[in-house]
Amino acid sequence: MALTPSTMVALGTPAPDFALPDVVSGATISLASFADKQGLLVIFLCRHCPFVKHIQTELAKLGQDYQNTALGIVAISANDAVNYPDDAPDQLKAMALELGFTFPVCYDESQAVAKAYTAACTPDFFLFDRDRALVYRGQLDDSRPSNGLPVTGHDLRTAIAALLADQPIPADQKPSIGCNIKWKPGNAP
Repeated sequence: MALTPSTMVALGTPAPDFALPDVVSGATISLASFADKQGLLVIFLCRHCPFVKHIQTELAKLGQDYQNTALGIVAISANDAVNYPDDAPDQLKAMALELGFTFPVCYDESQAVAKAYTAACTPDFFLFDRDRALVYRGQLDDSRPSNGLPVTGHDLRTAIAALLADQPIPADQKPSIGCNIKWKPGNAP
């Protein structure tokens, strides 16, 4: 399993707009879907990646914990479903239902949204403020599938708590590590 770090896009970068189908409801989800939210967490994930599987329960818990708050959450999968059928929309829907995700899970078939966000790995986290400027990018926490550390969501939860309390976001941000986005042949950035 290849370890790919997130690209650590410059803080302050505006959130690229998107319009993608939610694999569960079929509704089109966009930045405007979260217009009433103080913050927006965009998570790039997939079903087959061992790094995502390692934290999937915490992702579900994040969704539950922030469901009725000022934080919007959306997950996006951009993996090539032809070569990685476990990441096809029907499999993503099954994952979302099995784990009880309370946030939309969208499929980026063209991979244009993943490119616009400069997503590199699964999982990859991007937290935006009220103005949709990037305030946190990086890891969920220090846990990895092989290091024995508990999955706590500490790093991301600390950033979310600061954002929702209108406090400064911690400057010490570590890249997320995971499997690379599975780009379609000839489509890699």
